[in-house]
Amino acid sequence: MQPFRNMPVTLRVPLITAALMIVLGLVASQSVLGALDRVQDARMSETARLHVEGLSVALGPSVLRQDVWEVYDILDRARQASDGQRLLLTVVADERGLVLAATDPRRAPVGVDAAAFGDGAVAPEAVRMTGDPVLRVSAPLQYQGRTVGGIVTELDVTDLLAERRQMTLWLLLGNAMATALLAFGGWLAVAHILRPVGALAQAMDASGGAPRPIPTAEIPHGDPGLARLIETYNQMTTAVEERAEAERRLADRERFVSLGRLSSALAHEVNNPLGGLLNTADTIRTYADRPDVVRQSAELMQRGLAHLRDVTRAMLDQNRLDRAGQVLRPEDFEDLRLLFEPEAHRRNLALAWEVQAGAAALASQPAAPVRQVALNLLLNAAAAAGPNGQVGLRVSNDMERLCILVSNTGSAMSEADLRRLLASGPLPPGGGVGLRLVHDIVSELGGTLHHDRADGRTMIRVALPMMGVGHA
Repeated sequence: MQPFRNMPVTLRVPLITAALMIVLGLVASQSVLGALDRVQDARMSETARLHVEGLSVALGPSVLRQDVWEVYDILDRARQASDGQRLLLTVVADERGLVLAATDPRRAPVGVDAAAFGDGAVAPEAVRMTGDPVLRVSAPLQYQGRTVGGIVTELDVTDLLAERRQMTLWLLLGNAMATALLAFGGWLAVAHILRPVGALAQAMDASGGAPRPIPTAEIPHGDPGLARLIETYNQMTTAVEERAEAERRLADRERFVSLGRLSSALAHEVNNPLGGLLNTADTIRTYADRPDVVRQSAELMQRGLAHLRDVTRAMLDQNRLDRAGQVLRPEDFEDLRLLFEPEAHRRNLALAWEVQAGAAALASQPAAPVRQVALNLLLNAAAAAGPNGQVGLRVSNDMERLCILVSNTGSAMSEADLRRLLASGPLPPGGGVGLRLVHDIVSELGGTLHHDRADGRTMIRVALPMMGVGHA
């Protein structure tokens, strides 16, 4: 049954049509053969009855007188009248059940017991076609209301059996041809009817994730149902394209919002060292004649400039377009920490940062998308934790996966945020698309996302399968 269900409709419908035709052909054939049997039985019964009644009238006086030669003469004339086409043997017995005469004296000698010839014989009105080429009919021989003997006749029905076989052969051949013709016609009709559905399936298969509309010329306007289906599909493709464009714009907006938040925090991080550097420059200019003060001020200036260099490098690494082909390194998480620490300081958050994964495990992943995933999760965790909260990042690996765990002590995630992060359906109204961007990037990398809430902490775990460096 399962292979039949897996067949295309263009094959299933013709097969069902053929099966119904076979059943119908069998029923019709049985009806025709049954009618033929009844006609042949009636013909044979009538032939046997007329033969027996005619012989009874002609043979009665002769059998009563035991006139053997007269009986032979009557039997011979009866055989010649039928031209031997149907009658094979006729045996006439007397009252004692002994053979009085027969059309073939060698098979039925005079004086032998006639009961042997009556085995399997039936009355004329009970004659039926049984498949045997020879039918035996027996009847009492009556004369003037008295039974004076018996008649046993063998009838040849070979021609009737041949007629039945020929009729059966023609029925089978006709049914086979009609079944094949109707099955082929059914296949053509179903293929023609389902051609628009095939075009629809082909358009969906060839879409590659971006469904394309079906041209108006290919819409079967003669079939309202299919036409409405294809028009609905075209409307759906347009809606999908519009939704994809809207999500792209929202993703760009979310990126700019994230960069704005980082820029605001980094402005404070850069402004403080700049103030210190300006003070140091004033100190050097004021106390230029004091080498120890100048040396200390120069060291302080060097540390401040190094900090500014690290912050600037982290910002460039996060937003460089040419990082798409780079593999992930431990330095990438140090850059993320430099980028995220100002946001944590601004919100007065306690930051737990732990990178345990080795360089080889990190190198199995592409740098740009993993950094984007981690940064989005950290920013959302900081927003959820609120002032004086806690945010944690833990990066580890096993033999098969690289795991990134981001946690916070804020309130639990809403149902809308969980759908953005974990589901693939349309975005719920309101909010940004940062969590959906995380979901899409992790899906493209073949990874999985898990959410857990325990002991007042929300934990988002990202599991990425280990890939080769070339693939990453």
